[in-house]
Amino acid sequence: MSNNLNDIKDIERMDSPNWNSINPEYVQRMRLQNQFKSGIDIAKYTSSIMRKDMEAYDNNHENYTQSLGCWHGFIGQQKLISIKKHFHNTDRKYLYLSGWMIAALRSEFGPLPDQSMHEKTSVASLIKELYTFLRQADARELGGLFRELDNAEGEKKLEVQNKIDNFQTHIVPIIADIDAGFGNEEATYLMAKQMIEAGACAIQIENQVSDEKQCGHQDGKVTVPHADFLAKINAVRYAFLELGVDDGVIVARTDSLGAGLTKQIAVTKEKGDLGDQYNSFLDVEEVTADQMNHGDVLINQNGKLVRPKRLPSNLYKFKEGTGEARCILDSITSLQNGADLIWIETEKPHIGQIGGMMNEIKKVIPNAKLVYNNSPSFNWTLNFRQQVYDQWKENGKDVSEYDRGDLMNEKYDATELSDQADEKIRTFQMDAAKEAGIFHHLITLPTYHTAALSTDNLAKEYFGDQAMLGYVKGVQRKEIRQGIACVKHQNMAGSDMGDDHKEYFAGEAALKASGKDNTMNQF
Repeated sequence: MSNNLNDIKDIERMDSPNWNSINPEYVQRMRLQNQFKSGIDIAKYTSSIMRKDMEAYDNNHENYTQSLGCWHGFIGQQKLISIKKHFHNTDRKYLYLSGWMIAALRSEFGPLPDQSMHEKTSVASLIKELYTFLRQADARELGGLFRELDNAEGEKKLEVQNKIDNFQTHIVPIIADIDAGFGNEEATYLMAKQMIEAGACAIQIENQVSDEKQCGHQDGKVTVPHADFLAKINAVRYAFLELGVDDGVIVARTDSLGAGLTKQIAVTKEKGDLGDQYNSFLDVEEVTADQMNHGDVLINQNGKLVRPKRLPSNLYKFKEGTGEARCILDSITSLQNGADLIWIETEKPHIGQIGGMMNEIKKVIPNAKLVYNNSPSFNWTLNFRQQVYDQWKENGKDVSEYDRGDLMNEKYDATELSDQADEKIRTFQMDAAKEAGIFHHLITLPTYHTAALSTDNLAKEYFGDQAMLGYVKGVQRKEIRQGIACVKHQNMAGSDMGDDHKEYFAGEAALKASGKDNTMNQF
């Protein structure tokens, strides 16, 4: 980060007589506090970070990345402030913008299911909001350092200046969910442009029917033929390139593992082409000419006349048990045609299952990298206890004291099985990065659940017997002792920055909020 006052003094009009009240140092401080002037600046900066991180992962699978889903700018801001406080940098730590949380929490219609029913522009709006809050976090932290600098002397002054010179921004990559593209490829392109202009460097897109898209862990998912999906990947790439974000990242999400339906029979011109491979997964029955019914759709498959099974909804079924094969084909095809990363949605967090599919993909795309949803839709405790149970049983260990169907029971919490399961959960990210090609671990809905949990705890105490002590003991006292920045909520909202600016603009005449009677001084 440049801290060169000459950059300011070289401004042609800085020596103009009617600019005498403009202090070059204040100008430089304000510029340092606002490093990114536009969303495109952010997208270019963060996309280069992701590309470097992807290369680092290719060289060493211990260099995986991770993020949490954030549904509000404030939540994203507090996450990054916390990360910097605890880990002193933001390396390999991103934000995820979940379409599910957009639908549930940010729609003008009110809470909605994750079925592409929310407003198309709400995703881009949240990206802009997140980066507004992150830029404010930069300004707030640097403003504090500037005030320290003004009051410091000697070695302390040099120490503070060093912190300013080596300041790391709160701006990190956002992987943003564009669902299934919100319409045709032109609509996808227009929506992608809005998201990139807001700051998105990575866009995740799904291979579902856009107007009937379903949440990844719900039934009723309907995939589209590869040609349709690849057109949308192209649309996103063109949007990145048009806006000059050459390093933009596309995450292709396949829902094939859980999607048993398709709306279209793919176009095929010759045996073995991509359309033919897609159609080979269709659940069909061989028929003869005399077995045809009125309105039947028939196709020639390997020289045989077959009838795809069509539902009353006019959708076609895939064969049972073809999910993994379709997922592998979809992933390979996406990576061969413009995608940078893939996303495979599974029904459980099982490294063996994920790694098995990735091994097949890597036979064709050796450096294939996966984005994986460490989903709150999984019962992590039950899944991993059952995995340990099954492994013990396979190894001949006595499991008679455990009921596999009841392993969630608290009575098992202090057992050897529970301890092993918890350790597997603890090391899941590390192990999956090494063994299953997972470059980026995310949790889609963590802050949705933490907001609900913390609000429940507060409501129970504050409106109950604990009354005000419920807030003081359960919230404020913990904030103070854990050094949570928000305990000084006026400062967090920009009060001190406002005072700084008033001083810049009005000098000694500035009316400041930070006097001795400011209640923030209690903290």
